[in-house]
Amino acid sequence: MLSILIPVYNFDLRNLVETLNRQCLACQMEFEILCYDDCSDEKYKKINREIQQLEGVRYRELPKNLGRAKIRNVLGKVARFPYLLFMDCDSKVVRKDFIEKYLIHLKPNVLVYGGRSYSSNPPRDSRLFFHWHYGRQREQTSPEHRKIAPWHSFMTNNFLIPKTLFLEIQFDDSLRQYGHEDTLFGMELKSRSIPIIHIDNPLQHIGLEPTEVSLEKSKKAMQNLLFLKEKNPLIDSRLLRSFDKFRKRNLLRPLAYFYLRFEPLFLKNFQSKRPSLRLFDFYKLSYLSWLYISKKKKQLRHSKGRGQ
Repeated sequence: MLSILIPVYNFDLRNLVETLNRQCLACQMEFEILCYDDCSDEKYKKINREIQQLEGVRYRELPKNLGRAKIRNVLGKVARFPYLLFMDCDSKVVRKDFIEKYLIHLKPNVLVYGGRSYSSNPPRDSRLFFHWHYGRQREQTSPEHRKIAPWHSFMTNNFLIPKTLFLEIQFDDSLRQYGHEDTLFGMELKSRSIPIIHIDNPLQHIGLEPTEVSLEKSKKAMQNLLFLKEKNPLIDSRLLRSFDKFRKRNLLRPLAYFYLRFEPLFLKNFQSKRPSLRLFDFYKLSYLSWLYISKKKKQLRHSKGRGQ
């Protein structure tokens, strides 16, 4: 009936899988939990091998890193059952009826998104505060709020989809690094008029990362976003809408200057006890502007070199 699919990378997923296993057994249904390791460090592989002893669990270590998009496609293809429940490995089940709540939403041609939550208590490690603060303010949203823009509110951390529908769409395999595979997937769902049902069934994100790591991932996500925009000019996000407004007014160079000139000040704020998310929005916009201009300059130099 249900295939639970978990791509694994450098995280201890024993508690997550054990909890899912107990809930599935309690529901007395056919299930499988597929955990594919995408070339984690050996210390994580060693501890995660323990889950192979659990009923219905299939654990596999891949010989090479596939990336966030491709590994999800592989999991979707090898799954045995008609409904797929995708989730991130750095998650915690917070509801005793988590599986049961998804089971009542098994419907064809519909995606169900359960949401994401964060601990109500800030992390003790100050280096993790920015990630926690951003998650609480921007990613932890109610179903009612998500329904306002159902396709834009979709994230890949916790969603249910019929296998037939997933195989029709899949994730873009050209995206190997972190970021915005959910943006493109949601856009494809919208173009096909596939509804997203938003429910209150979150997984708690427990994989908080230090500010510098979180910011580096944000940069990689923006690199992906620019790559996607070049492939598909119709791709939409709040950041891209702001970017296009400034581009049309020829204001990308000043924005790029802000990134180059003031990045240390940006970082100082993000590492503080009171990080500004509005400043973070501006930081992303200025970095995206710098990225776009740098790429254009490189393309221009390349074209001139070929012409000589």
